[in-house]
Amino acid sequence: MRDKKLADLPEGSDSPLNAAVVTRDRSVLKLVTEAVQHKQCKLAFQPVMQARAPRSVAFYEGFIRVLDDTGRVIPAREFMPQVENSAVGRELDCVALELGLRTLARNPGIRLSINMSARSIGFARWSRLLDRFLKRDPGLGERLILEISESSAMQVPELVMDFMDRLRERGIAFALDDYGASNFSFRHFREFLFDAAKIDGQFIRGIGGNPDNQALVRALVAVAREFEMLVTAESVETAQDAGFLVDCGVDCLQGYLFGAPSITPPWTDENSSKTAS
Repeated sequence: MRDKKLADLPEGSDSPLNAAVVTRDRSVLKLVTEAVQHKQCKLAFQPVMQARAPRSVAFYEGFIRVLDDTGRVIPAREFMPQVENSAVGRELDCVALELGLRTLARNPGIRLSINMSARSIGFARWSRLLDRFLKRDPGLGERLILEISESSAMQVPELVMDFMDRLRERGIAFALDDYGASNFSFRHFREFLFDAAKIDGQFIRGIGGNPDNQALVRALVAVAREFEMLVTAESVETAQDAGFLVDCGVDCLQGYLFGAPSITPPWTDENSSKTAS
């Protein structure tokens, strides 16, 4: 009887399920729009460690966060799928870039990666922000890494390639995010020439005891090596997983094993001493 009732639910926009999804998405869009308008956005920083001893910090990744009306910090996974292809998604990329560049300007000893959508490449305000900061300090570009996901890059590959060529002249490096997660053709490696690749976390979690993922990651590392890309593994959560990845030849490790994303900069003296201990 229960299956019969479910089968009788109308399909399309009038179904209760679709109505609930639409309502949720509108609520998320409203939350993010208001956070951008009222400058209630922050970056959460996570260290990316060198895989081999002495395993020092290679760079930090800055993840965009928004604050709700109670001040609660909302992680990107809670809103990015709903806003990534919208106008507010472009504004959010601008906010992330500006916060990242300000962080680099205040902290000359760090390197920082920031995520962006390929859809923001032609967004005028994003370009103006980058130009303004690099005119003040051209050296910022040499400490900035822009991460673009496989799926995003493949939406407009020619545009991404031209964009990377232009900005690489200003010292900016590029990382292929979510490496292995989509249908990114290996032939595109010759055309994109990414500086780094970040293996998607779904293949990393529990890899120390997963022969299938071990074989896949070995293959991904081998391909990246052929194109002289630095390889990072994200979502590293156990020493066993880290040990396999080091033996596999991964260059950098990122995950809760080394520190969760924090809106308190982890390079401060207080947090540095905690990490060292």
